[in-house]
Amino acid sequence: MKNKIYLKLFFPLLIGTYVLAQNSSECAQNLSIFAENAKVKNYSAAYGPWISVKNECPDLNIAIYAYGERILKNRIKNTPESEKIQRQTDLMNLYDDWVKYFPLKKGKNDVGNILSAKAQSMIDFKIGSNIVIYSIFDDAFKKDPESFSNPKRLYSYFKSFYEIYKSGNGEITTEELFEKYEDISDKFEIEGVKISKNLDKILKKEASGEPLTTRDLKLRKVYDSYSNAIAVSLKSLDAIMSKESSCDNLVVLYKRNFNENKLNLVWLKRATARMYAKNCSGSELFVQLVEAMYGIEPSADSAYYLGSLNDKKGNDEQAVEYWEESLKLETDPYKKAKILYKIALKFKEKGRKTTARNYARKALSFQPSLGKAYLMIANLYASSANNCGDSQFDKRAVYWLAANTAKKAANVDASIKKAALKTAASYNGRAPSKTDIFTEGMEGKVIQFSCWINDKVKVPKL
Repeated sequence: MKNKIYLKLFFPLLIGTYVLAQNSSECAQNLSIFAENAKVKNYSAAYGPWISVKNECPDLNIAIYAYGERILKNRIKNTPESEKIQRQTDLMNLYDDWVKYFPLKKGKNDVGNILSAKAQSMIDFKIGSNIVIYSIFDDAFKKDPESFSNPKRLYSYFKSFYEIYKSGNGEITTEELFEKYEDISDKFEIEGVKISKNLDKILKKEASGEPLTTRDLKLRKVYDSYSNAIAVSLKSLDAIMSKESSCDNLVVLYKRNFNENKLNLVWLKRATARMYAKNCSGSELFVQLVEAMYGIEPSADSAYYLGSLNDKKGNDEQAVEYWEESLKLETDPYKKAKILYKIALKFKEKGRKTTARNYARKALSFQPSLGKAYLMIANLYASSANNCGDSQFDKRAVYWLAANTAKKAANVDASIKKAALKTAASYNGRAPSKTDIFTEGMEGKVIQFSCWINDKVKVPKL
């Protein structure tokens, strides 16, 4: 009797275990099939085994969602209009299940990335309203800003917020618009520094003469692409805000809120940075902002702005003192590079070329990937073409040096590569021609510039 009872209890358990094992085996097999097809973009062949795995074993492997996103997007693009709503619903459900079963990637939170991908897909496939799309982006940004790093999505996040602001449906104030702009701009800066740090490791390795590995070269392409994407997205972001952030608008906005925020360091930093970026440093309000910020806590930023204010008044010595204080107060090498570059620009404007180059070179010592510093030096050289060299040939040879320096900018910074190469081509066009080289018998010779440049260039071979 006991054996019968035991069999009654054990047999269903045995059958259940067998079914689970069979399902698991089939899921693993189908996982392999759909993954191989998805890798070669044969999404129609991947769909059948993929949907089987997703339905039977949704927590088996993250590939269900990573490849599933591609498979479903392909189906939406190639499905009849009558079926698109269902396919779009399938894609939205996929993102929800992705968060449910695989919120982590390599042990780190991936929710920000997943939710922002969902919101971006809603934009791409025209699903839902701006308010709904924005709420998902905002959820992603608040829950997991670390993995919400895709430049296109960060731009879309702000744009959806801006469109709600312009429509008036969300009752968003101008102050809230600027706060959102600053939040996302700060995030872009964080991501940009991450890329620069990774890229600089490769550039330093390259500069030391150590050969780059295949992995280095692959990573270099990834970093260059990401850096360029950040630059494009930031440009689009600033284009949206250009009308909203005119000097007149900024003065009205910040003057209205100054008294209640004059002890709020974050607010003061953002307001000052925005006004400085928009060339509003001549206003009385800007002076108040800087002095309030410096009074609370002397910082690299406030010291730099005080230097700029003194520079504008013609107090050169005091300007330099504040700028040097700014550099001493700043401990982050990438922020230090940014300050050094801005100081270099100030001296460039004054025509103090040697000093400007010195500061630009210091900036590059902290951030080798700061291409605009190379480009500025190239411009300094080109502007001295008529003042360096004894002969007309030597004077024009300065353009080769300028072109070579511009090419360095293109090499280290993908975000300005196109502009830098265009600049280099322009300078090469002003340098001595092949006929000039042949006539003067200068092929392959080295020209030393004894002026402030104090550098040399090798004449190209014919």
